[in-house]
Amino acid sequence: SGKDWETFSVVSGQEQGKRLVAKLRGCDDRDQAQLLVGKDIAIEKSQLEATQPGEYYWSDLEGLQVMTLDRKLLGTVSHLFETGSNDVLVVKGERDHLVPYIKGQVIAEIDLDAGHIVVDWDPEF
Repeated sequence: SGKDWETFSVVSGQEQGKRLVAKLRGCDDRDQAQLLVGKDIAIEKSQLEATQPGEYYWSDLEGLQVMTLDRKLLGTVSHLFETGSNDVLVVKGERDHLVPYIKGQVIAEIDLDAGHIVVDWDPEF
């Protein structure tokens, strides 16, 4: 069929340190489970909980334009990644910028409807 994904229902699951351990319906032995180790997990966006005001999923931020307080365009959010202290926006433009996602300090405004993020960030950094 050409598909490179399978659909499973989660029977139970829990976090174990930095890992997720889950029991999947139809995956009943260790050998079957071993084949899934390290695979990506995906769900439909409609399955996510609604965000509260001021909360965003990373996928909501990807593709937004990023500009400084004085409206200098830095580029577009390519993706985000985690660090030990905060998440980081990877902004692709004339040059790449790694902008810490620190609301109220670096992140001044997020406007999904307008399609932009305003940051307090030196464009030369």
